[in-house]
Amino acid sequence: MNLKIAVLPGDGIGPEVILQAKKALYAIAEVYNHEFVFEDALMGAVAIDKTGNPLPEQTLNLCLNTDAVLLGAIGDPKYDNNPNAKVRPEQGLLKLRKELGLFANIRPIKPYKALIEASPLKREIIEGADFTIFRELTGGAYFGAKTLNDEGTHASDLCEYTEEEITRIAHLAFKSAQKRRKKLTMVDKANVLETSRLWRKVVQKVSESYPDVKLDFLFVDNAAMQLILNPKQFDVILTENLFGDILSDEASVITGSIGLLPSVSLGEKNALFEPIHGSYPQAKGKNIANPIASILAAALLLEHFGLTKEANVIYKAVEKAIEYKVVTVDLKPDSKFGTNEVGEFVSNFIFSKDDLLYFNNDNVSIGQSTIV
Repeated sequence: MNLKIAVLPGDGIGPEVILQAKKALYAIAEVYNHEFVFEDALMGAVAIDKTGNPLPEQTLNLCLNTDAVLLGAIGDPKYDNNPNAKVRPEQGLLKLRKELGLFANIRPIKPYKALIEASPLKREIIEGADFTIFRELTGGAYFGAKTLNDEGTHASDLCEYTEEEITRIAHLAFKSAQKRRKKLTMVDKANVLETSRLWRKVVQKVSESYPDVKLDFLFVDNAAMQLILNPKQFDVILTENLFGDILSDEASVITGSIGLLPSVSLGEKNALFEPIHGSYPQAKGKNIANPIASILAAALLLEHFGLTKEANVIYKAVEKAIEYKVVTVDLKPDSKFGTNEVGEFVSNFIFSKDDLLYFNNDNVSIGQSTIV
């Protein structure tokens, strides 16, 4: 298979973690006789610094004319900590989602057995949890009209949704539930918000086409609590943009690190793959950022194009890295491995997984491994 992939490394640790995802894809291409052509482009704070625009036209045009987009992370403290900044890195990401029509963000949540103890939650609570969050991505308060009076004392963000916007992601979520355990939980705030009442009405209507899927509803505040108290009750969670942003980050606690979670954003024609974490500028250039989420985003990319066998090899490589404790300090505080070493382990596994029979963790140090 030949794929052209736009790569947006972004800010902070973005370039470091996205490099490890590219290593994995290069290895897959070599072993399975595919051709992946990568073209890097600017987005985020680095794009503002160089062009004044968080999403330059050249970058947008590239993304519109490629098979898929692989994104690192965006964000920078000089914009995050400046409430008066008129141009922000996040504006580039929101525009990219809108221009590519990426209306559905899908985030799988499943803890690794070898990392159960890394979560602050008790083993009996999280062991066996396995669910997916479907977050609507191009509507709601993030994209509604925004106002601020001249005095800077009154602001508003308009939350709007249409039946069509809700229907298209609801169908995706129900179809996913059919392939899983046939349960869908709609999360809203229908006791207060008119948009949430519309969500309930539309999702109930869509559910009639999926009689084999059990549908239930939770208010968002209760859903946030239930994610911590009993995450095993969930199969597929469907929710709007703002709630999905918050709940999916909260759910990362179940896995033990936000550095483990990938996501895919889908439109009718386009797809973008990324880790769910931010740019973590404090770790930039220190070789300590966890690249697993970015590597798993590459696996999601392969799955999207029907390369299931190849994606499973990456999943297996990540499992082995975790099993052998070839992980970064967020997962093992005394780890002697860094971002690059985790990426090298995964790519080496793809090239020759049989070499792991001779792997001896006691003899491994940064930059030296019996599998290299």
